Amino acid sequence: MRRGLPWIIVLTVLALLSAPVRADLVYVLNSGDASVSILDAGMRMEIRRVPTLREPHHLVLTPDRRFLVVADSAGNELMFLDPATGDTIRRERISNPYHLDYSPDGRWLVIASLRRDQVDLYDVTAGSAEPPRLVQRLRVGDKPSHLAFRPDSRVVYVTLQGAGAVLAIDLETREPLWQAAVGRDPAGILWHEVPGQGPRLIVGLMGADHFAVLDPETRLVERTITVGRGAHTVFRSPDGRTLWATSRVDSRVTAIDPVTLAPIQAFETQGGPDDLAFDPAGRIWMTLRWAARVGVLDPGTGAFETIRVGRSPHGIFVHPRRPGSPPIAGAPRVTPPGVGGAAAGTAMPVIFAPNPGAAPRP
Repeated sequence: MRRGLPWIIVLTVLALLSAPVRADLVYVLNSGDASVSILDAGMRMEIRRVPTLREPHHLVLTPDRRFLVVADSAGNELMFLDPATGDTIRRERISNPYHLDYSPDGRWLVIASLRRDQVDLYDVTAGSAEPPRLVQRLRVGDKPSHLAFRPDSRVVYVTLQGAGAVLAIDLETREPLWQAAVGRDPAGILWHEVPGQGPRLIVGLMGADHFAVLDPETRLVERTITVGRGAHTVFRSPDGRTLWATSRVDSRVTAIDPVTLAPIQAFETQGGPDDLAFDPAGRIWMTLRWAARVGVLDPGTGAFETIRVGRSPHGIFVHPRRPGSPPIAGAPRVTPPGVGGAAAGTAMPVIFAPNPGAAPRP
């Protein structure tokens, strides 16, 4: 019996690898390896790598959920993938696409070009099957980085890393509206609105230890949210009950109360958490930019594990799988569970004392 046991293990692993994938898929952009890692969320392993041209950073789902669009900034290309299989459907030549997003009404695709100091407005009303049509190219301040839209799709807000500012662009006139200083090296930006309080823009400052809370009407920073050095970007949980912020230098992920904007709890990780995505079970998937890994955090228990991917992982997306989904094509690089792939542990919690009455900072 003992002599036959290794063969049983081998056959079991082979059966798992050859079986059609039915778990959630997780897409990870390896900006340092010019590739996209596709992970099986259930098995906690990479099942396929898709090559890109040079340097993918961000990705977004088309409004009709038909394609997952990968922006290869140094490759000057958008890749349109089938999110259910990872297959590349088509490629479009686009000037230096760093960050990108679709307006809430599905009319515009806006692309921020970090290296070329430009913001491009593309008309996508013809549908996701047609190439985006460039309508306006705006030369803006130094290093346009991340984007956020006003819910009515009339204005897009762009962080300017080099200028330390947020730029507002009118999508009807296709002209800049205003620019407001927020602090050193702004990156991620989120439109946030609480009934009775009015809208705010929450902006991560990579050159500081906090997020700036900007009033888009007065264009003033009303207060700051301290989360840790290298404050990068903030994401709203699917249920809307929590804002989650990343701090790359201190390797921390912080939960923020969406009403008071006070930090509630933080989890210490390793490797510089960058972008986040959420799976249907409420787990948080994060790219660990300096560790060539993806982290998986259960915020309820603090359980934390990592999965090896490519170098400098950046953008991440979770695609829930449904019964009857087609199998994923052959896996050129697969690590069986427990063999050098995932590392389990517990993210160290840091409790913040809520301070909703903190004095505004001009």
